Amino acid sequence: MENFIAYNPTKLHFGKGVMDKLGESISGFGKRVLLVYGGGSIKENGIYDKVIDQLKSIHADVFEYAGIKPNPIVEDVDAAARLGRENNVDAILAVGGGSVIDSAKIISISIPVSHSGWDFYSGEAKPQEAIPLISVLTLAATGTEMNHFAVVQNKATQQKLGFASELIFNKHSFLDPENTYSVSRVYTAYGIADLMVHCTEAYFGAGEATLSDKIVFAIMKDAIEHGEALLHNLNDYDLRAKIMYDATMALNMITMHGRVSGDWGVHSIGHILSLLYDTPHGASLSIVLPAWLKFHKEKLAERIAFIGKNVFDVDGVNETISAFENFFKSVECPIRFSEITKGNEMKDEVLKTMNLNKCGGYIHKLSDEDHKVILDLFW
Repeated sequence: MENFIAYNPTKLHFGKGVMDKLGESISGFGKRVLLVYGGGSIKENGIYDKVIDQLKSIHADVFEYAGIKPNPIVEDVDAAARLGRENNVDAILAVGGGSVIDSAKIISISIPVSHSGWDFYSGEAKPQEAIPLISVLTLAATGTEMNHFAVVQNKATQQKLGFASELIFNKHSFLDPENTYSVSRVYTAYGIADLMVHCTEAYFGAGEATLSDKIVFAIMKDAIEHGEALLHNLNDYDLRAKIMYDATMALNMITMHGRVSGDWGVHSIGHILSLLYDTPHGASLSIVLPAWLKFHKEKLAERIAFIGKNVFDVDGVNETISAFENFFKSVECPIRFSEITKGNEMKDEVLKTMNLNKCGGYIHKLSDEDHKVILDLFW
């Protein structure tokens, strides 16, 4: 097992009614608050009103930035940071799913500086400080509520990249499963696919960590047990709570303790589909993972078979890959890009952008020729 440091400063508030403490938590950082959210669904489902009531209870001065896109863009990050900078905000409140919270993380380190948030991704700048970030999660999927990662895309450079810094951990995250009731069936399914792939990305990292393996298996088995049922009972509190907890645990670092790293090659390729065609993140992962497994089925045969036995109770590499595909189908997620697009005219563009971004994992590297093989497998 590899040496590791376990560190997670996020205070997680989980359960029914936890938002009653939102105002109190924010007030510890100040009363000038930048409120960041997406396209306005929180105004339709009542979450916005709950948030505003909490902000009024502490007499906060609120500055709103709305319109964060499902695949977040650096232009929104920079515009929101400018708003926060101009109004000298004390804290950021992000209300939404992974895209909103990821954006808010980069906003938090961009407000104290004058340059674009993309400079952190390009390596031209390193963050030195951050505005405190508090989140209200409305979509169970990415785990961003309890980790130090943030993904943003830049159309100008044709890149969608991840960034990590201990400065961007949420100070507080509020997870009330009732806040996910209004999430559609299809996006609930994509969230389930997302958490499953987070587990597998950790599992295929480097280093032998048997307890972390068992944690991965437990999270995945819990999602398999309850995921399909949730799609038929979208307002079932217990099912929403179970999947929300699974998603948080899948990427709050606990699955990577004792490893050098997760791999993240599936994410690297999936990001290209989101960058080019706004493919929902979870859908991009359910499409790419089976192809990635097929590509590596000889090199990683023993490892693939082991996860198959422990998660799906199947024997063999091909059987494991089929089990993943069948699960994604059972929760109505695509396993081929052709399921959500027509024709092959985009194939060259995808390959070109994969090559440009040097897609591949931290552990399992991929060449341009590898990209072509994997592309054919998921098309």
